[in-house]
Amino acid sequence: MNFEGLDPGLAEYAPAMHSALDPVLDAHLNPSLLQNVELDPEGVALEALPVQESVHIMEGVYSELHSVVAEVGVPVTVSHFDLHEEMLWVGSHGGHATSFFGPTLERYSSFQVNSSDEIRQIQSLENGILFLTKNNLKYMARGGLIIFDYLLDESEDMHSLLLTDSSMLLVGGLQNHILEIDLNTVQETQKYAVETPGVAIMRQTNRFFFCGHTSGKISLRDLRTFKVEHEFDAFSGSLSDFDVHGNLLASCGFSSRLTGLACDRFLKVYDLRMMRAITPLQVHVDPAFLRFIPTYTSRLAIISQSGQCQFCEPTGLANPADIFHVNPVGPLLMTFDVSASKQALAFGDSEGCVHLWTDSPEPSFNPYSRETEFALPCLVDSLPPLDWSQDLLPLSLIPVPLTTDTLLSDWPAANSAPAPRRAPPVDAEILRTMKKVGFIGYAPNPRTRLRNQIPYRLKESDSEFDSFSKVTESPIGREEEPHLHMVSKKYRKVTIKYSKLGLEDFDFKHYNKTLFAGLEPHIPNAYCNCMIQVLYFLEPVRCLIQNHLCQKEFCLACELGFLFHMLDLSRGDPCQGSNFLRAFRTIPEASALGLILADSDEASGKGNLARLIQRWNRFILTQLHQDMQELEVPQAYRGAASSSFCSSGDSVIGQLFSCEMENCSLCRCGSETVRASSTLLFTLSYPEDKTGKNCDFAQVLKRSICLEQNTQAWCDNCEKYQPTIQTRNIRHLPDILVINCEVNSLKEADFWRMQADVAFKMAIKKHSGEISKNTELALADWKELGSPEGMLRCPSIEELKNVWLPFSIRMKLTKNKGLDVCNWTDGDEMQWGPARAEEEHGVYVYDLMATVVHILDSRTGGSLVAHIKVGETYHQRKEGVTHQQWYLFNDFLIEPIDKHEAVQFDMNWKVPAILYYTKRNLNSKYNLNIKNPIEASVLMAEASLARKQRKTHTTFIPLMLNEMPQVGDLVGLDAEFVTLNEEEAELRSDGTKSTIKPSQMSVARITCVRGQGPNEGIPFIDDYISTQEQVVDYLTQYSGIKPGDLDAKISSKHLTTLKSTYLKLRFLIDIGVKFVGHGLQKDFRVINLMVPKDQVLDTVYLFHMPRKRMISLRFLAWYFLDLKIQGETHDSIEDARTALQLYQKYLELSKNGTEPESFHKVLKGLYEKGRKMDWKVPEPEGQTSPKNAAVFPSVLAL
Repeated sequence: MNFEGLDPGLAEYAPAMHSALDPVLDAHLNPSLLQNVELDPEGVALEALPVQESVHIMEGVYSELHSVVAEVGVPVTVSHFDLHEEMLWVGSHGGHATSFFGPTLERYSSFQVNSSDEIRQIQSLENGILFLTKNNLKYMARGGLIIFDYLLDESEDMHSLLLTDSSMLLVGGLQNHILEIDLNTVQETQKYAVETPGVAIMRQTNRFFFCGHTSGKISLRDLRTFKVEHEFDAFSGSLSDFDVHGNLLASCGFSSRLTGLACDRFLKVYDLRMMRAITPLQVHVDPAFLRFIPTYTSRLAIISQSGQCQFCEPTGLANPADIFHVNPVGPLLMTFDVSASKQALAFGDSEGCVHLWTDSPEPSFNPYSRETEFALPCLVDSLPPLDWSQDLLPLSLIPVPLTTDTLLSDWPAANSAPAPRRAPPVDAEILRTMKKVGFIGYAPNPRTRLRNQIPYRLKESDSEFDSFSKVTESPIGREEEPHLHMVSKKYRKVTIKYSKLGLEDFDFKHYNKTLFAGLEPHIPNAYCNCMIQVLYFLEPVRCLIQNHLCQKEFCLACELGFLFHMLDLSRGDPCQGSNFLRAFRTIPEASALGLILADSDEASGKGNLARLIQRWNRFILTQLHQDMQELEVPQAYRGAASSSFCSSGDSVIGQLFSCEMENCSLCRCGSETVRASSTLLFTLSYPEDKTGKNCDFAQVLKRSICLEQNTQAWCDNCEKYQPTIQTRNIRHLPDILVINCEVNSLKEADFWRMQADVAFKMAIKKHSGEISKNTELALADWKELGSPEGMLRCPSIEELKNVWLPFSIRMKLTKNKGLDVCNWTDGDEMQWGPARAEEEHGVYVYDLMATVVHILDSRTGGSLVAHIKVGETYHQRKEGVTHQQWYLFNDFLIEPIDKHEAVQFDMNWKVPAILYYTKRNLNSKYNLNIKNPIEASVLMAEASLARKQRKTHTTFIPLMLNEMPQVGDLVGLDAEFVTLNEEEAELRSDGTKSTIKPSQMSVARITCVRGQGPNEGIPFIDDYISTQEQVVDYLTQYSGIKPGDLDAKISSKHLTTLKSTYLKLRFLIDIGVKFVGHGLQKDFRVINLMVPKDQVLDTVYLFHMPRKRMISLRFLAWYFLDLKIQGETHDSIEDARTALQLYQKYLELSKNGTEPESFHKVLKGLYEKGRKMDWKVPEPEGQTSPKNAAVFPSVLAL
């Protein structure tokens, strides 16, 4: 029913009888209704509840048979006759359900359905009962066991449900839609929009669905499509109840009056054959409920809230003599239902009583009810107690019946044989996305089920850390509001502001005033920039990686070495790891581990960066270890084999990072298994104790390294899986200790925060004596503590906050394979002596070298930064000074910081992710010489990847041995590109365009032309670069690249890998040649090369005046060389030759740079001509170039 217009006195029912219940009347009830009803403020005592005894029932006339209390003082909100068994169900305002058996109303079951919300409708099914509350649908067995619990959206306010067939259910409420739920799958299958919101009542016939709305309307909907077929505007105020029988629809409700809503004593009756209203039926009670009770005629039962009941025919006149009165215990009737047999009526009142009215002394609720199952009584024989603690107690005292039948425990052999469960079929999505490497397949986890568990519905977001990540954040530029929590400016995520010139006018020097190189963040999966910097500033790793070279097309070690070489050459300019990340995306293991982020996830910050970078850390160390173990080195790259790092056994990555261990597994049978293993990093394991006691980092680290855990493992002695105790003993410590912090939830974050607070208090006591907990030090006191009387400077109070991590730790391997770990300070070295002397006794001191932290910023989705202690060798190479300094690396932002900042972690926004500790004097143990592994053989002739290429299609002649380039030789260079991802831009309000993300380009063709010698102008490299990534735009008009040119199956070009051509260019750079071209800065940027500025001769700058526009190669060629180039498409050979000719012309006009004034006049004439011509080259029949002089002899034809 609809509760619009119920008496507001419901909010005051009998508090003395049920003190724990605090009822709140629904907000949509109108308090102006039934204002004359007065409730007894003292409540009703339990002993005063009139529960009548059985009375004589006259056949055919409804009389009260029984009354029973469901729940004292709590209103009954819904009643329902079970359609399958002889039971009556009632639900209360407190969310409690009670069932009564038979006409005597014997209590059958009683249980809580919802802890806070009232039960609004009950529907019986064959196997259980459906209960509807405000936003919950619960299906329970008749005994109270939950079959399913379906939680609706919190914004839902459901009032009605309708069972359309045995498995489909409609649920409606005050919102503007109706949900269709499949009871077999317990899933929402359809959501029907409702034009008139507020569906409080639903009925069904063989023709229509009927929906009663709180606005007073009744809509008739098609059974298949749920579309509105007809609509009755029954009442102007609100609808109270309606029922349908045959071709008649009767309704009762409220009409709008000047003083509010008033109960309408006219029932609106509609003929469903003609879809129109017939004569309204006037009744003598205030109708709140009505039902058709068809026996011999279509009788209507009309019930008022005060307990009056009237029977009448819907098409006749109501007779006052047909009124009888229900005697409710409470002041109001709250619910009414009719049994399927029409022999019983049930009423529930506001004091928790249920009244059963019948028309016969022994009624049945259903025409054909099944038998109800009752709980078996507990039959306990009087047996003597047995004391199980007595070992000698004879089990024969337990009585067992004598039987000749087979015992239940005596299973036949066929049933007791082991029968393993058949493995489920592999998900089709996994098979579709699988990539095979050898006989192993890798595919991303579709997350359709949990591992080794029965599948059930997963939540959309797996983020126990999400609540920890959501910190309040103030916008950028609110430094003037110190009360707002803010991420420090240098830790915020940095972005590149693109202009119409791209990156040319972006001031990177504003973010980096050092000579070290940052990394650009706009490339996909550039979240690992901070870890690349950490590996680069490990001197042995840097040298090892740069000495490595192999033939694999996508080798992470090779690409990382190329990137390290760029970082070496840079003088403060940022680099980008595009080639490294391109190779990274092709590694199947990276995709299987979920390390490849989609652009949308990276932009929105959906991925948990802390977990991601820790997985990436483990992956890169494992991958480099595997790459270094490749023993077969091709002859062309024999320089790599001569590296001082190569060894016949384990890789040098293993020597640097690997920790040798013994894993001991002790079964409860006493059998012990020991096996040797190694690991490249450790994960912190935090103690379960949540007390605030002091716990050194060294203790947690020792617990994590020497891990002891109980787990199921195979025991050879028991020949089955048994609970075992697994311990780990260290045989050899690594030179570089790598630690994943695993601060992925509030629990770990609280542990760090608590330990930092304890360490802070201890530091105060250490520097200032015993200080009471409530005493704070003033700034002057701290200055006194740091006075020069002591040997060491006392740290400031800000430096001591949020610090738990030590700068150094001391490790010692004991004789019994134990490990001692303790924090180490500079004062300890004075006590114990230098660490170098103790290494002979198995004692090692590790110094903190880098920390990678996760910055929590709700505006940008967070970011990753690194604190790195840059060593002396790096400062010597870059700045010519010898010292160590801590720096913050935030993509292309690099800033020196105090060492205490590297270990300060404010868990509200700065969370530790990865720690790197290195052994003291690490560099002295390794040969740090770098021998360039790239040799001249890379320039020799090589086979093309294209299957259809013929020698007649060759567009270049490889260099001969006598043509090998020397230092200072000229090489004409040009490159063509294709687009992998389109540019992302937005239009500002003033109409200008703002670039959000530039287009992602990939090199497609590289051409190098001889700049001197007898074959001057003839290319010796003209490589088309094969790509495995999807090309969005071939840019044929500007690049000359056509679809199919980069496909090895159909291309007729000289097709190579990017790595092969990259090695050729790297060799030319390392030799010292000078590249001549037009717009080389962009070419080198996309190729991902760092070329010293003195090796680049760019004609776009040679023929340029300050604060003037750049001039195209086509216009320069026409003006100075009388050449018409780039007609329909661009050709890189033609462009490279033209650039060489323009450079020769520049030398001629400027007298080899000795007469800049005369050349300045030439440039003025060039710009004047360009403005007149609008910088367009005339058509062939137009005017000729003003300059006709030949530059150098004609180039030989190929």
